[in-house]
Amino acid sequence: MTLFHATTTTRGEAAAQALSEALDALEPAPSATGVHDRDDGSGIWEVGAYFDGRPDAARLSLLAAAQGAPDFALAPVGSRDWLAQVRAGLTPVEAGRFVVYGSHDRERVPSNRIGLEIEAALAFGTGHHESTRGCLLALDGLAREGWGFRNVADIGCGTGVLAMAAARVWPCRATASDMDALAVETARANIAANRLGGRILCAVATGFAAPVVRARGPYDLLLANILAGPLKRLAPEMARHAAPGAVLVLSGILSRQAAGVEAVYRGWGFARRRRYALGSWSTLVLTAPA
Repeated sequence: MTLFHATTTTRGEAAAQALSEALDALEPAPSATGVHDRDDGSGIWEVGAYFDGRPDAARLSLLAAAQGAPDFALAPVGSRDWLAQVRAGLTPVEAGRFVVYGSHDRERVPSNRIGLEIEAALAFGTGHHESTRGCLLALDGLAREGWGFRNVADIGCGTGVLAMAAARVWPCRATASDMDALAVETARANIAANRLGGRILCAVATGFAAPVVRARGPYDLLLANILAGPLKRLAPEMARHAAPGAVLVLSGILSRQAAGVEAVYRGWGFARRRRYALGSWSTLVLTAPA
């Protein structure tokens, strides 16, 4: 079966998220959807989806029109093994003590590094993006400073790479959640491949909405590599589920947005310890009130 990719654009995050949710409600549903800011000051967001087989172009057109978006551009990904093509372009990524790699590069991981095997997939978080690397550098920095954690939450976990990194450094239990069921499925597969299945529980949830995510708190380390808008909206829940003196690692933040995100969390009592800037992206390390 041929994989098809559908893309369009909207003005503003709210319209992009609404269109993504409408795509997820289709029957048959896409195998994955995603939205991202073009980061060029235009306010334009891109919305994309992958379908197993050609989707109904008329239905896609109606969904786009409902959000004032142009018709979706629809194209086959190709008859070649597209995951194999992705794997070929994913070279190992080093971030402090961590090396993120695909199974095809297993033999290239130095013995003195912590290897995290991530298979190519549609979920976010292969380590190549500056926001993921910033989070890994933040975890490496916390370990070097002598921090210890026993209960970790990875909110918006994508491939599960951050929860796995924490579990490899500290004798903790971790909870990895994502609103995207495909991401959770991918995270579970990666966790199993890294032999961490007994340490990390995965759940489909938006933020802390799932009862199991709430029940396993409070957390002494909270990780969230998503986007600035959702991070701001999560601040009250982060405060509610953070243990006294907990550490937060927040990313998916454009550097021009970092001050705004930090200000929101400061209003909930969090203080900045450090900021990592890689390219146009920033990662914030915050601490909760003791």
